[in-house]
Amino acid sequence: MARMAFTLIEVLLAMAICAVVLVAINTVFTSAVKLRNKTSEAVDEGLPLTRAMEIITRDLKAAAGPRGFLAGDFKCDAQSMGANMGLNSSGSGLDFFSTAGVINDNAPWGDVQEVVYQLAPATDRKQAVGMDLVRYVNRNLLATAATIPEPQVLLSDIQTVDFECYDGSEWRNSWDTSLTDTNLPTAVRITIHKAPGRNDTALKVEPVQLVVPLSTLTLTNVAQGASISTGGNSTSGGGTTR
Repeated sequence: MARMAFTLIEVLLAMAICAVVLVAINTVFTSAVKLRNKTSEAVDEGLPLTRAMEIITRDLKAAAGPRGFLAGDFKCDAQSMGANMGLNSSGSGLDFFSTAGVINDNAPWGDVQEVVYQLAPATDRKQAVGMDLVRYVNRNLLATAATIPEPQVLLSDIQTVDFECYDGSEWRNSWDTSLTDTNLPTAVRITIHKAPGRNDTALKVEPVQLVVPLSTLTLTNVAQGASISTGGNSTSGGGTTR
C-alpha cells in the first residue's frame, strides 16, 4: 500500500504561514511594549506636576487674610516677597500666609504658616534644561531673626511661571496688601511653561494652567483702631477675617 505524506511544497507553505504569523505576533507584542513604556513615562512625568498642583491648591485655598492673628500680607510679584525668610526675591512669585500647616506633637508650630513660591536656579545644572519651581515654608512666625528655610523643589525644567490675581473684573500680574490692595484676590491663576528638552528645542510645549478661587475675605470697612458701639459696649475695630 502506498504511504501518505506531505510534499516539499506543502511543508514550505506551512513554514511560510507560520513565519508570517510569528512576525505579526512579534509586531503586535513590540507595539504593546512600546505603548506600555510610553504610558509609564507619561505617568511618571505627570506625577510631579499633579503633586505640585495639589500642594499649591491646598495652600491657596487655606490662604489667611492680611489682618488675621499671626497672618501677614498677600504679595504677588512684589519686590519685598520673602523678606521675613531672608530671601532675595526677584519679584516673580507668591508670598502669602496659609492655615494649611499640619499640627503634630513633634513640632511646636500652629497651623498658620508663611508660604513663598518662586523660580530658582536648578539644583542640577548639568542635567537641567530650565529652572526649578520651589516652595519655601516658614512655620516659626514669632522668630526674632530671619532664617532661610530649606527649599522644596516641586517641579524641574521650568522655563517661566506666570502668577496672576483676579480682582473681580480683570486679571492682574501684581498684588500687594501692604500697599494699595486691602483684601485677598478673588482667585489666583498660575501658568507653568515647561522648558523643551535638549534634543527637541523646536518642539512647542503647551503650558499648564491652574486657577484656584480664594474663599477668604478680609473686611476693612471699619478703620483701624476705630470703636464700634454695640448696645452700650464699645469694641475696637481693625478688620475682621472670615
